[in-house]
Amino acid sequence: MTRSRNLANILRSAAAPALAILVIANFAGYALLGPNGLFAWGDYARLHEQRQVELTQLNEERERLANRVELLDPDSVDPDFADELVRRNTGQVREDEHIVITD
Repeated sequence: MTRSRNLANILRSAAAPALAILVIANFAGYALLGPNGLFAWGDYARLHEQRQVELTQLNEERERLANRVELLDPDSVDPDFADELVRRNTGQVREDEHIVITD
């Protein structure tokens, strides 16, 4: 009987440190393997590079659209660009014609 009490006392006294070790191991696991952990750092760097390329492309597109808006300004419309838009949108561009867009 004393042997079972000793074993029960040992298990009861070891439960708190074992729980603490499990909690610390859980936090350490998330710090290394979690979505914001150290091993996710490479993914963040790769995504940052992809976003930089996408941002460059979007800035170029925005500049192109700003140029088109400037050409269609009601106070000073570019006649060549207006003619090109009208002919393209109304289907008056023939097969043998090529529209050359200059920025």
